[in-house]
Amino acid sequence: MSATTNSANLSIRSIIAPLLAIIVGMFMVILDGTAMNVALPKLSEDFNGASFTLVQWTVTGYALAQSAVIPLAGWLSDRFGAKQIFLVSVILFTIGSALCALATTAEQLIVYRIIQGLGGGMVAPIAMAFTYRLSPPGKQGAVMGMIGIPMLLAPALGPVLSGWLVEYVSWHWIFLINLPIGVVAVIIGIRTLPVIQRQSVPQLDILGMIFAPLAFAGLAYGVSEGGSDWGSAKTLTGLIVGGVSLIIFIIVELSRKQPLLELRVFKSGNFSRGVIVQWVSQIALFGTLFLFPLFLQTAKGYSALETGLILLPQALAAAICMPIGGRLFDKVGARPLVITGLAFVTVGAFLLSSISATAGVGSFIVPLILLGAGMGLSMMPLNTHIIQSAPPELVSRVTSLTGAAQQVMTSFAVAGLATILARRSVHYAATSTNPLDVMSSAYGDTFLILTCIGVAGVLFGFLLTKPKRSDADGAEKPEVQMMMGGH
Repeated sequence: MSATTNSANLSIRSIIAPLLAIIVGMFMVILDGTAMNVALPKLSEDFNGASFTLVQWTVTGYALAQSAVIPLAGWLSDRFGAKQIFLVSVILFTIGSALCALATTAEQLIVYRIIQGLGGGMVAPIAMAFTYRLSPPGKQGAVMGMIGIPMLLAPALGPVLSGWLVEYVSWHWIFLINLPIGVVAVIIGIRTLPVIQRQSVPQLDILGMIFAPLAFAGLAYGVSEGGSDWGSAKTLTGLIVGGVSLIIFIIVELSRKQPLLELRVFKSGNFSRGVIVQWVSQIALFGTLFLFPLFLQTAKGYSALETGLILLPQALAAAICMPIGGRLFDKVGARPLVITGLAFVTVGAFLLSSISATAGVGSFIVPLILLGAGMGLSMMPLNTHIIQSAPPELVSRVTSLTGAAQQVMTSFAVAGLATILARRSVHYAATSTNPLDVMSSAYGDTFLILTCIGVAGVLFGFLLTKPKRSDADGAEKPEVQMMMGGH
């Protein structure tokens, strides 16, 4: 039995089941993406001493595959249906996971990780657009806050789970655990995900489909390689290919009536300001997520498993504050939450800048809670604000656009901070023979830079204004067909 209904007639209770399918799929993909870094030394050992540079491509290849397909997610969803593309993406990711578990060489694992990335890259942007369209009027923030929980919990739990599996079981289980999760997500999705009315996409933007993957994958690769050497051939090749492709892509998209990514949405000042704030906050948030675990392992000497356990207060604070931020967004809008959240992140980064390499675990708790609470309060309200600032019919294209840009900004944050950290380490090594002092000073300076970025984010947050919510009554949202089937 099926019934066609507008999203305005849906309640939060009625969309719990489809939300569960979305959350399970997102959690699986994000968890796997953060788990691999811990396993790299073991992989190098098991693959007959394969070089670390080669094994590193199991992470790089996955990230590049994601960067390449994210821009395509919106068009594919509009053309073939969000439900169909979401399920195909989860299935492809699950198949890739099974292949990864069977890999016997580093080269095989790299290929299979690329297959994983092609599936996993489209899950998050489709899930964000799907959830927003399902949300009852006036409850978008609360519902988006629910799917934000796996986005922050998974990166914290990934290293813990991966560290335990690598140390006590086998690295193969990093991928094997995805199989039952993927099957469950697909079964729930088939039964409960609604069919969203497809958008009219009569013209295939072939040039856009060629240059968008080249642009975002090239930039992500070039920037990530810049963390090691900004003057290397790999870095320059990635940046040149990505930069030229991006320029061509922008020219092509602005000349199309039916572009792959609707760049004209930047004409909205509210949307553009929201995206700028998102980019700044992305550097502050994910820069901290990258830097602090590195500090714990290199300066403090903690194992990957111990590092993951130390980071749990941050994950718990984020999980608690994420739904709170979502509910408050529906009442007060994004600006106060983004300002407050980024202020918490700024204070947390500042406190970490003064922690020495000899400090105990107890001195990390308050900064970590502040970081987690700040991320929980600000991340999803900002994402929801950006979606609300765009025309309702472009929701799937907007999540693809912002998702692709976020992938590049995350790479920029990691590469930029790695470069700063390396240079400050060289600087202090010239004036001190104590390795702990060198590391403490280098990390302290880098956290101070993150503090300044956080301050910039807070100031930019004041530019946000509440968008005109023309879809507040749900009238302009695409119809969804709820598959009742026992629900």
